[in-house]
Amino acid sequence: MNFNNNEILILGMGNDILMDDGIGPKLVKELQQMYPFDKVKYDTACVGGMEILEYIQGYQKVILIDAIKTKGGIPGTVYEFTPDDFKETLHLSNLHDISFLTALKFGGKIGMQIPEEIKIIAVEIIEDMTFGDEFTPELKKKYPAIFNEVSAIIKKMIA
Repeated sequence: MNFNNNEILILGMGNDILMDDGIGPKLVKELQQMYPFDKVKYDTACVGGMEILEYIQGYQKVILIDAIKTKGGIPGTVYEFTPDDFKETLHLSNLHDISFLTALKFGGKIGMQIPEEIKIIAVEIIEDMTFGDEFTPELKKKYPAIFNEVSAIIKKMIA
């Protein structure tokens, strides 16, 4: 439950020691420094399925930032989804757990306060299985443009 009186949660999904997979947490940490809004809580997580409900319950709006790998996807491409048109990102989908949409529906049925508005921002990445604390060269080169695009989406949602 949301005990901190923030209306909006911006949650960076991913593992920052698995190269490009750390895109969500890195973006959130920099967004927090650039845009310290009173009504926003910034956080990071490396969970999916039912576990995500513990992070998002009680907020009015939630913005999830995660990595995605699509067939033929161009690294650095930023996608926007809602839970209804959701594509599988690396952390919100888990072969060993229920889907994100199913988790949301289940949470609502058991009385959890599910956010009224959820936006998923997914960034196309290259490498998520190799240990390293830096992005691949291609993603690193595109990072400033990725940050600007994600910032614009965030500012529009918070306004």
